[in-house]
Amino acid sequence: MSMDKLRIHWKITILSFGLVLFSLLIGGIIILGSVARLREDELGRRVMITARTVADLPVVQEYVGAPDGWKQIAPIADNIRIINDVAYIVVLDMNRNRLSHPIWARIGEKFEDADADAAFAEHTYLSRASGEAGTAVRAYVPVIDEQHRQVGVVVAGQLLPTLGEMISNQRHFIIVTMLLSLSFGIWGSWQLARHIKRQMFNLEPQEIARMFRERSAAFQAMHEGVVAIDTKENITIFNDRAKQIFGISGDVIGLPIRDVLPDTRLPEILEQKTPVYNRELRVGNALIWSNRIPISEQQQTIGALAIFQDRTEVTRMAEELTGVRAFVDALRVQNHEYMNKLHTIAGLIQLDKKEQALQYVFEVSEYQEELSGFLQEHFCSDSIAGLLLSKISRGKELGIHVELDRRSGIKRFPADLDHHDLVIVIGNLVENAFDALATAEQDRKEVYVSIEQDDEVLSVLVEDNGIGMTEETKARMLEQGYSTKQSENRGVGLHLVNRIVQKAAGELRCESSPGQGASFMISFPMRGGRDCDGSADVPGRSH
Repeated sequence: MSMDKLRIHWKITILSFGLVLFSLLIGGIIILGSVARLREDELGRRVMITARTVADLPVVQEYVGAPDGWKQIAPIADNIRIINDVAYIVVLDMNRNRLSHPIWARIGEKFEDADADAAFAEHTYLSRASGEAGTAVRAYVPVIDEQHRQVGVVVAGQLLPTLGEMISNQRHFIIVTMLLSLSFGIWGSWQLARHIKRQMFNLEPQEIARMFRERSAAFQAMHEGVVAIDTKENITIFNDRAKQIFGISGDVIGLPIRDVLPDTRLPEILEQKTPVYNRELRVGNALIWSNRIPISEQQQTIGALAIFQDRTEVTRMAEELTGVRAFVDALRVQNHEYMNKLHTIAGLIQLDKKEQALQYVFEVSEYQEELSGFLQEHFCSDSIAGLLLSKISRGKELGIHVELDRRSGIKRFPADLDHHDLVIVIGNLVENAFDALATAEQDRKEVYVSIEQDDEVLSVLVEDNGIGMTEETKARMLEQGYSTKQSENRGVGLHLVNRIVQKAAGELRCESSPGQGASFMISFPMRGGRDCDGSADVPGRSH
């Protein structure tokens, strides 16, 4: 079976065990080398002491130069050799004749080794030499008589143990050490493999690779920008949509988020450890909606994730909820209304009331033209004009009279708002008024809308004579998700309105009591406003 097909558990175990075994071998070689050096030093000291002992003997000093002196020296040297456990002791006269040797047959022969030259010049030293019996360490000590003359040389030698001999001598220790090391190595490798496998959620490398590819493809395919950071505020995820939103190119993975995007406010999530949903931010030149959440594992925050969406798309979706849907409803209402008007005209004609039919047509046309003309003249945004027209038509269908103050109009937007924001504000306030009138028992249900503007302020007023609000409802009406209606998708409208009010530094006031209707007044400062075409307001410019 190839390594590629082995499970990660076995791969880690084999690799770790191999490293332990390799480390043992390297350590063993180093230890054996150290032991060999220590052994050589020990033997060197022994042969040096032995050679000095022999060289200092008076009998050796006396007979080393005498005829047949070997007869006195050889037995003494041989006894000392046996006592000190050295391989040989050779005493030489100044003519290099051997006066002692473990092999008595060599006594009297010349010592031809050039290694002894320095010893005949009164030098004491150790040397290392290889021979047939093996490598030996030898001590050379000159023999000095009482008149301080050199009369000979003592050579003491000892064979160094071979590698095999050292291993054989330490085999019990080596076996025990190897067994313990290998046992703990195998056990430690197995535990390490288990720990790593658990940290990888018991996944194999190919499974992790597949999940990584799938996750990367999913992030890149998302229509929202996705950015994630770790606890050190370094970027771990930054998909293509995020790069497109923020105008960033190149690879930013691993870079500090504050260097790439200083104002994402994503590091705040690491400190607060609480999620933040549906917040509007300006990051660089982009105005976006964001959801920011901490990434937790075992109750520990290990990073933070942000999902960004271009505000233009979000407001388009909001407009879908508050404006476009209302336009569709308005078309349906108008279609129903015109069908009724056509039936009325057809009935008058059948009754031969031609003049009354013509007068009815003029009245209906005049009202529609007057309302449409007013909206187009006083409101620079077609979206807001269409929204108001749809709400008036919607009110007719619901049996609610929607009155628009004829002093209303919008020619400029506050600095931090556009037509999307005002569509959300006006649409939600009117829809809340419709909801308040849905269960009201008044004979005449009315909603009053006023949108007035001057150089200082833009004010939006929406009043109704519906069921009103309790003190608890007034206190909690701006909370996200709070609603007195038991249905889905409630408790969002006023929360969005309040967000827009806060963004533009506006003010929201509400007056209401049970059974007395409700009045919402919102004012936005116009300082630094801009025209409907997006150009900035110039101080002193007339409008």
